[in-house]
Amino acid sequence: MSTASEPVATGTAVPIARTRASEVEERLSVATQWQLMWWRFRKHRLAVIGGIVVILFYVGVILADFLAYADPDMSDANRQYIPPQTINWTIDGSFAPHVYYLRGDRDPKTFKRVYVEDPKIKIPLVFFGTGYKYRLLGLIETDRHLIGIGQPILAPGASLAPQQATGAALAAQLGLRQAGLPGAAPAAPPAAPAAQIKLTPETTLFLLGTDQQGRDMWSRLMIASRISLTIGLVGVALSLVLGVVFGSISGFYGGAIDSLIQRVIEVLRSVPTIPLWMGLAASIPREWSVEQVYFVITMIISLIGWTDLARVVRGRFLALREEDFVTAADLIGCSRPRIIFVHMVPLVLSHIIAATSLALPSMIVSETSLSFLGLGMRPPAISWGVLLQQAQNVQSVALSPWLLYPAVPVILVILAFNFLGDGLRDAADPYGV
Repeated sequence: MSTASEPVATGTAVPIARTRASEVEERLSVATQWQLMWWRFRKHRLAVIGGIVVILFYVGVILADFLAYADPDMSDANRQYIPPQTINWTIDGSFAPHVYYLRGDRDPKTFKRVYVEDPKIKIPLVFFGTGYKYRLLGLIETDRHLIGIGQPILAPGASLAPQQATGAALAAQLGLRQAGLPGAAPAAPPAAPAAQIKLTPETTLFLLGTDQQGRDMWSRLMIASRISLTIGLVGVALSLVLGVVFGSISGFYGGAIDSLIQRVIEVLRSVPTIPLWMGLAASIPREWSVEQVYFVITMIISLIGWTDLARVVRGRFLALREEDFVTAADLIGCSRPRIIFVHMVPLVLSHIIAATSLALPSMIVSETSLSFLGLGMRPPAISWGVLLQQAQNVQSVALSPWLLYPAVPVILVILAFNFLGDGLRDAADPYGV
């Protein structure tokens, strides 16, 4: 016996999918330009990571003195070329960050300073400890720092008094290898002891070592980020003003004005950048103050940086000047500057932001390169390029490789800005998905 077939239930997957698609289309149709940019930007994972890294760097700029634990300008001949210390995190199984007390000496045979750690004396590290005085955010005077040093913990029989022994004998006595050198300490030290290098427990925290003048590299690296990162911002700000003004005028008016501005841009771009910067920087008088040199270096690296942005803005204005809203604004009596800066510039703002973020890395590299060559910021100013000047000597780098550490933040911030710029450029693309 045959039975009537039961009707098949219609699935709900297709209507639900269509409903969701229509909701997405409706959401996109009413979204603003900035909302669309933000949605596209979030899809770019590397750009998001780069943005977070950039934010952390500039937070470090604001809190540079707080992150530094030693006076960056304090020098001490007894602390020359101390290698980076290792932080030990526990004592008897309990969380207690500390470093070992350093003992130093000079090898009478090679005249090289030798530093060894004494595990019998522990220097505890405390959070929010006291140090040199500074003004937080330029307003609040304080001596609090992220890391401070507590009272030394001495094992039974240990003493902070200097030991009269050469570096090799001291290393053998402590059962340690010489700090910064591979292998065991050499045997058979000379009979005559060398002059003792005295290190007090208050000065035995060197996370990134010390330089030729015994200044703490970590603290100087934190302070150096102020000049190196802000000079890029100020330089880009000047380039932004020049690029937007000349690019918008060139694209809006066209004709002879456009031709004149484009010829000027071509002349500036035809001059080799590095020799031009070197020539201009070399003309800076030696007696100028740090503030004067900072301002002039900013002007120098901004001299050519605006040309790329000007061309981007010009291209957008050539397309926008034919739009109906420009004609309408002209007919109702709006002035040309108002049409340009009130009605047209906001429409190309996304492209300006993307181009600016891509220009920042080159500004930072320019300052670092000029300072490294001795043509930019000079001591007593502290920048990443100034710190890297000590790494120009191959022998110094071979003996003290930590002098190259300032190159690490330069590389990180350049990569972060490039990733961020790529994400902003893709987000500003009107044809992006």
